[in-house]
Amino acid sequence: MKAAILEKYASDGRELIVRDIPIPSIADDEVLVKVVAAAVNPLDNMIVRGEVKLIVPYRFPLVMGNELSGVVEKVGSGVKGFQKGDRVYARMPLDKIGAFAEYAAVRATALAKIPDYLSFEEAASVPLTALTAWQAYELMQVEKGKTIFISGGTGSVGAMAIPIAKSLGLTVITNGSAENEERVLSLGADRFIDYRRENYSDILTDVDYVLDTLGDKELENEFSILKDGGSLVSLRGLPNGDFAKRMGMPFFKRLAFGIVGKKYDNLAAKHNQKYHFIFVHEDGEGLKKISAIFAEKQVQTSLDEVFSLDDINKAMKKVASGRSRGKTIIKIA
Repeated sequence: MKAAILEKYASDGRELIVRDIPIPSIADDEVLVKVVAAAVNPLDNMIVRGEVKLIVPYRFPLVMGNELSGVVEKVGSGVKGFQKGDRVYARMPLDKIGAFAEYAAVRATALAKIPDYLSFEEAASVPLTALTAWQAYELMQVEKGKTIFISGGTGSVGAMAIPIAKSLGLTVITNGSAENEERVLSLGADRFIDYRRENYSDILTDVDYVLDTLGDKELENEFSILKDGGSLVSLRGLPNGDFAKRMGMPFFKRLAFGIVGKKYDNLAAKHNQKYHFIFVHEDGEGLKKISAIFAEKQVQTSLDEVFSLDDINKAMKKVASGRSRGKTIIKIA
C-alpha cells in the first residue's frame, strides 16, 4: 500500500516520502480500515518539526496522519460493534497514528460510525477538532445556561466547537474577521465580535469559560474577561503540571511541565481561575456522542482544498501557511 512517511524530525520542516509499505496486520482489539480520506492539521506540521516529542515520542519511520474516514475491511477477534463495510472515522490513537495511508490499523476504542449525511471527505474533517472541543468542555465541566468565549472561532476548531457548545446549552461568543460573521452565526454563535472594530477584552466581562485557540499573545486578555472561579482551556498555550499528570507522564515530565506552565497557573490563581492545556486524544465513545449531535443538528463541515496522497507535501505546506479556509483533505481511495 502507499503511505506518507516521516523519516526524522526537522525543526525547519521536512517533506514526507510517499512509498509502498506492507498493509498493517491488526491486533485482537483493532480494526483494519481502508482509508478513503484523511485531514491535514497544524498538528501534523508540529510533529514534523519535533514540537510534540516531549508529549508523544514517536519512532521512525513514521506513517503520518492524525484523522481519517474510511470503510472497515477486517475486524479483530476481540472487537464488537463494528463489521466489514461500516463507514467509520477516528482521531488516530496518540501512540499509533498513520492516517496518510491506503490502510490503517486502528484500535476499535478510537472509532465511531460516520453520520449518514456526511461524505467521507466531510467526515475526515471532524474527529480531531470536534474531540478537541468535546474534551475541552469535559475539562471545564461546562454547565447549561453559562457563557463561553471561543477565541478566533472562525477557524476549523470553531466550526466544531460552536455547534457542540450550543448542543450543551451554552451561550457562545466568538471573534474574528467580518467576512466570516454570517457563517459563524449560522453555526449557532450568539454573538460575533469583529476584531478589527472591537477588542473583546474591552467589552466582555464575567465570562464563565474560555476556549483559547490563539495562545500566548492572547492568554492574558482572555483571563481578564474570565469571571472569578472561571475555567480556561488552551489549545496553543504551554502544558502545565496538571496536564502532565492527566496524561500519566513520569515524574520528571510532570516537574518539567510544572515549571513551563507556571506562568499561566499563576495568572489563573489571581482570581481563583483554572488553566488547562489540552492535547486531544483518541476517544471513540466521545466521537459517538458527537456523531449523535451532528446527526440531530445536521452540522455542516467546512472544507478547503482536496489533494491526492501524492500531493501530501503541497497539502502540508498549505496548512502550514495558515491560509486554509476549513479543513485541507487528502483523498486516498
